[in-house]
Amino acid sequence: KQYCLRKERCIMPDKPDFCTDEHLDFLDILRESGETNMFGAAPYLRAEFDELTKTEATKITVYWMQTFPRKD
Repeated sequence: KQYCLRKERCIMPDKPDFCTDEHLDFLDILRESGETNMFGAAPYLRAEFDELTKTEATKITVYWMQTFPRKD
């Protein structure tokens, strides 16, 4: 997956070392539920995975957002 700032310049964001597929799957499910705007997803992630720090949960959420397919 790529994150494109402009069509001519796409970058592949680095996945945080502490980010797991389980974290990303949780964010997918949370988005589909419509329970929260995804900009507020980090606290939900942290509540589900209590081993995550606030900073880690935020970084995982940002990574997830950057790899989410864009609709132009």
